[in-house]
Amino acid sequence: MAGIEGVDLAALAAWMDSQGLAGGPLEDPTLLAGGTQNILLKFGRGGREYVLRRPPVHLRANSNETMRREARMLGAIADTDVPHPRLIAACADEAVLGAAFYLMQPIDGFNPTTGLPPLHAGSPAVRHRMGLALAEGIAALGALDHVALGLTDVGRPDNYLERQVARWKAQLDSYGEYEEWAGPDSIPGVGEVGRWLDAHRPATFEPGIIHGDYHLANVMYRHDGGELAAIVDWELTTIGDPLLDLGWLLATWPEPGADAAAISVKPWEGFPTADELVAHYGARSRRDLSAIHWYGVLACYKLGIILEGTHARAAAGRAPVATGDRLHAQTLGLFQRALRWIG
Repeated sequence: MAGIEGVDLAALAAWMDSQGLAGGPLEDPTLLAGGTQNILLKFGRGGREYVLRRPPVHLRANSNETMRREARMLGAIADTDVPHPRLIAACADEAVLGAAFYLMQPIDGFNPTTGLPPLHAGSPAVRHRMGLALAEGIAALGALDHVALGLTDVGRPDNYLERQVARWKAQLDSYGEYEEWAGPDSIPGVGEVGRWLDAHRPATFEPGIIHGDYHLANVMYRHDGGELAAIVDWELTTIGDPLLDLGWLLATWPEPGADAAAISVKPWEGFPTADELVAHYGARSRRDLSAIHWYGVLACYKLGIILEGTHARAAAGRAPVATGDRLHAQTLGLFQRALRWIG
């Protein structure tokens, strides 16, 4: 049986047999687009379709831990009303494929950043519903009882908000290992935003499940309307303050007058405003939204620093220069937005 880089199909078939899954040849293995790092492989076997998810061939330091946490989270929320890919089986043993991995059901849906179907492209009302459904997804996730779901040892909710600025400043400082990188001074406002966040941090929060990277590129919609089919890419999921997911959505949401070329979903007319997203979330959550502005600024800070990592690696020849330049421009945009919000 032929292999695909990162997935030994014979070893996969043998492992599936050991799990009691339907046997037979692996049919039509196809690599899927989605994300920039992890491997997604769709295939059929025994009359059933599967999607395999595993880390990239060149593992990062926490790749296997991340994959195990993703699978655990998907298993924990299986019986909830949060739309997500259904977990079929997970393999924590790195020896099978060279990394931890899991199998999930394929999603019957589409990602809006790759293009809207005629129904959605032709109806501002459907697009409005798409935005409201996006807010509902994280409201439902944040309402789950992570203790009852057996997730008390996932993440470190104690002092979660207090750790954020120092955690991500350390991440930014770590890029100094790439001597060719221009350094943090190439990001106007990074120090000012960090100081503002520490000075205005909410005093308390209620811990819950966070997706960690919640925006339009990480959801799939149903073909027959504006409802979510699934929230995908759970790589940054943890237990912390769920309001950061809403802040993340605000940090990535097009502002009024935004350049049409920079908006990832087209046409944009009909999507709710950021204020409508907050109001819709608030009507479905008991969480205190009085400091939601702070969470949006934190999301700009955190996401901007994450994206800058690729720019630093590109400067050192370890990532495509064009990608690094594009993400650096996004980092600058996020910090410009944060400065406007705190100004």
